[in-house]
Amino acid sequence: MSSAEKESFIKSFLIFFISLSIASSLVFWFEYKQNKHALEEEIFNEMKLCSLDFQCKQFTFDFVSLDSEISYSLKKDDTGYYALFSIPSDKYAMKLHVSKELFDVRLTKVAKTLFQYFMITLICLVILSIIFSFYALYPLKKALNLTEEFSRDMIHDLNTPLSSLRLNTSLLKTPPSEAKKIKRIEQSIETIVLLGNNLKSYLAGHPSQKEIFDLHELLKERVSALQYSFPNVVFDFDYTSETMMINTNRDAITIVVDNVLGNAAKYSKDIGTVWIRIDASRKMLHIDDDGIGIKEPKKIFERFYKEHERGLGIGLHVVKKICDDLKITIDVKSIIGQGTQFSFDFSSLTLR
Repeated sequence: MSSAEKESFIKSFLIFFISLSIASSLVFWFEYKQNKHALEEEIFNEMKLCSLDFQCKQFTFDFVSLDSEISYSLKKDDTGYYALFSIPSDKYAMKLHVSKELFDVRLTKVAKTLFQYFMITLICLVILSIIFSFYALYPLKKALNLTEEFSRDMIHDLNTPLSSLRLNTSLLKTPPSEAKKIKRIEQSIETIVLLGNNLKSYLAGHPSQKEIFDLHELLKERVSALQYSFPNVVFDFDYTSETMMINTNRDAITIVVDNVLGNAAKYSKDIGTVWIRIDASRKMLHIDDDGIGIKEPKKIFERFYKEHERGLGIGLHVVKKICDDLKITIDVKSIIGQGTQFSFDFSSLTLR
């Protein structure tokens, strides 16, 4: 357990335990007062019976002057508790008295019983507080684990383009293949930009500014850029197909395309193929691959969901988020070992 988790656990435990303990203490205090009153009533009833048959040893008898009307209730003085009862006389009353020591003995028994119940209650509160603290700690622990894993994966994914940048920058000093090296550097920068765009979309959404552009031209541009990063993958794209003009945010669609095409290439076979098809009549875009497939297609859009060690687990979450915001319907079909198909319905964005 980390220091942050320990601090959260201790604070949750103390807040829960102390607040319930105070509430329980008040409840038992009122219960004690009520039991004390009940004991006084019980002793008074015993005195009433004793005043009739005198068969009692815990009370002392005396006859006192009747200075005022008899109040049929238990009274207290410095020596203990007493009650006055009428007798066939207008000047005197019978006084029954119980010593303070005898009363305290009986009250102590009541207090001990309540104290035992109170201690049992405190033990239960400790157990409940521990359970509650662990329950309250679980979301924080999960968030910390996700953050740690996210940071580790981010560092891993950044290391690849940064290593490529470092290598190709050093190779620039040895001509004559500067053009290819510069292209690799540009592609590494594009990869870092994509990671940054994913994080930006994940944390703060994406720009809402719209523009009219050709989806076919955008795909041609992105396929050309990805080809350098995945030289063993064949991007089967019909460069002569008809155009499909859409009116939406170009940067957001670029993030969608880069993530889907990048995943298709990343998880393809050693020499794999990615098919990109535009169905202009139906306003659809299909991206198919013959890669390893997806075990749980319904979960791939969940935040941080991953089926493999590679990646951050936010790329497709960002894709779904963007598609939902832009009213793009997305459908995924996959077969393990045979490949995956992504279908995008752009009918709500195309120019009519």
